[in-house]
Amino acid sequence: MRLHFNICVIISLFCIIPVKPWHYANKQISPVILVPGDGGSQVEAKLNKTITVHYLCEKVSTEYFNIWLNLELLVPVIIDCWIDNMKLIYDNATRTTRNQDGVDIRIPGWGDPFYVEYLDPSKASPGVYFKDIGNMLVDQLGYVRNQSLRGAPYDFRKGPNENDEFFNKLKTLVEETYNANKEVPVTLIAHSMGGPMTLIFLQRQSQKWKDKYINSLITLSAVWGGSVKAVKVFAIGDDLGAYVLREATLKDEQITSPSLGWLLPSKLFWKETEVLVQTEQKNYTLSTLKDYLIDINVPNAWEFRKDNEKYQLNFAAPGVDVHCLYGSGIDTVRKLYYKPGTSIESTPQLVPGDGDGTVNIRSLEACKYWTTKQKQKIYSQEFPGINHMDILRNIKVLNYIKTVLQV
Repeated sequence: MRLHFNICVIISLFCIIPVKPWHYANKQISPVILVPGDGGSQVEAKLNKTITVHYLCEKVSTEYFNIWLNLELLVPVIIDCWIDNMKLIYDNATRTTRNQDGVDIRIPGWGDPFYVEYLDPSKASPGVYFKDIGNMLVDQLGYVRNQSLRGAPYDFRKGPNENDEFFNKLKTLVEETYNANKEVPVTLIAHSMGGPMTLIFLQRQSQKWKDKYINSLITLSAVWGGSVKAVKVFAIGDDLGAYVLREATLKDEQITSPSLGWLLPSKLFWKETEVLVQTEQKNYTLSTLKDYLIDINVPNAWEFRKDNEKYQLNFAAPGVDVHCLYGSGIDTVRKLYYKPGTSIESTPQLVPGDGDGTVNIRSLEACKYWTTKQKQKIYSQEFPGINHMDILRNIKVLNYIKTVLQV
């Protein structure tokens, strides 16, 4: 049976969340750092290529330009140029990735919330991300961008094993934000893959440091234990919630991202004998998932998994107050099914289960595991009918965040 808030929580968070002493002392609410998920940071590129995949592709650029999410680059033919510039090359000797030859990729806007509020600098609607949360904090609670509201973008293509720089920079950003806001502890708001990324960050800090600098962690649709959708993406691709894109086209870029291997279902929350892919010839379970990835010709996927699985299996409590918010009751792929007579190269049928449309419910609510694992409070709230992306703009979710920050 799932745990739910009692009636006290539904009516008012004030009756269960104690008012922090620093809130009384200086009348300052907790500053916020936004931590994005997969596809949730702007990406810039500069080119100096000798060959391209199409004569229409640009070879050289004198300056960095926005490559994600740039809708002008995601049109027929030109998208082939985009894929060639965005995809990574994996070296299974060093267990690391690099960009394509002649492509320099950078993640702009460290500390600036704009770069995670909007993925497209032009503010085109398909590129809206943390915008509604940012606007609510500024317009209703008086937050100031680049002072009490910050952003922590990172290269979402890579797994935690290649993101040490991000974890180090985030610690500095927390400390800077704390000092710039009357030494008030910081609230981290993380979406999707940003949830486990923030968990790893907190696991690396001492409890003394967290007690001083962190107020709480608010997670939205955090993919704590992986997702069957990652299996689906390796098989047929995904549009990342940007409906102007075609999943089959994006697959060529996505299957080069180690972060996708990290997000495969976790042994902690899926039985190794559970069928994830069903075919006429044989079934693939978590224990034989490597065989499936090889059979669909994405062998690097399993290498990505091996490189990052230790981060998934370390599910130690974060040591801070957690508000774990997630949607439910939406068809979410729980198994891939290849109809009799079809080959494994064909498009499988997606057998649905419960979740938020992207992450399975068992992964979304995994945060409840920490309830007895730390002295800090774990608050979990299910939002039926709210999908993985709409949770960023849903009025009930925004009001929850607002209430937590006002206490």
